[in-house]
Amino acid sequence: MSGAMYQSHFGLRETPFGITPNPAFFYAGNTRGDMLDAMIYAVASGEGMIKVTGEVGAGKTMLCRMLESRLPPHIDAIYLVNPNLNPLEVQYAIAAELGLETAGLRADQVQRLLHADLIARHSAGRQVVLLVEEAQAMPLDTLEAIRLLTNLETARSKLLQIVLFGQPELDAHLNLPCMRQLNERITHSFRVPAMDAALIGEFLDFRLRAAGHDGPAIFSPAAARLIAERSEGIVRRINILADKALLAAYADDAAVVGARHARMAIAESPFQRRHGLAGRSVGHVPARALAIGCLLGLFIGAICWAILAVAPDL
Repeated sequence: MSGAMYQSHFGLRETPFGITPNPAFFYAGNTRGDMLDAMIYAVASGEGMIKVTGEVGAGKTMLCRMLESRLPPHIDAIYLVNPNLNPLEVQYAIAAELGLETAGLRADQVQRLLHADLIARHSAGRQVVLLVEEAQAMPLDTLEAIRLLTNLETARSKLLQIVLFGQPELDAHLNLPCMRQLNERITHSFRVPAMDAALIGEFLDFRLRAAGHDGPAIFSPAAARLIAERSEGIVRRINILADKALLAAYADDAAVVGARHARMAIAESPFQRRHGLAGRSVGHVPARALAIGCLLGLFIGAICWAILAVAPDL
């Protein structure tokens, strides 16, 4: 991994900009800390369903991991990470997450087993929350099957709390007339925003310090501005660009990541803009490179033609 090459150079004990969500690098700015607190409260209240949406790479999975890690001890969190399940398969998957043996059981038997297990946990003072990732990719009938699981309840409490994490397409699915019953069960909705450009320098510094850096800022304001512009505030893109910029600075034996290193990282990471616009800082590079390549090709071709004309027998 590229981070291992520059860690000692910048005084780091680990890679600061990995794209795998790591709770140790959770940044609470840009409303994320407040959103996490609100999600914990909503789950602990035990009522309704919760929906969390955001663009690809905005930080939904990090929030999911943080939610699981900070829930009160009496709440058991289980995951549903495969969205490509049909309504029958989803019941078996949830039962497996709860550690239940379902081999040879019919779907109705699995549902009764689930109900009995959830009642037993409730009687023991425990609560269960199902965290569903990539919910926008779920078939609509599977989403409806998940809604039906919220009907499992006692006279006073729901036995299963559900949190849906998904891309904005999830909202479009839930707004369909056939999804009205599920949509009306959602009592708390959260939208993970893009990172504010003004906070990206602070975000970069936070991640570096979480990785062990204890000196002055490594990213120059100009480099942070370029990363902010090209990433459009998408956390995954910020991390990718920051990692490449650190590597460029390391190769340059520089103590600070400057604008030139950020531009090199941007050139190595041709992200498509969400609005289809090319970045000014790198948008003309491919065209110039193509033009130069064509001119070189013509020049070399002319030289070869001249050589052959002078010495046809070579």
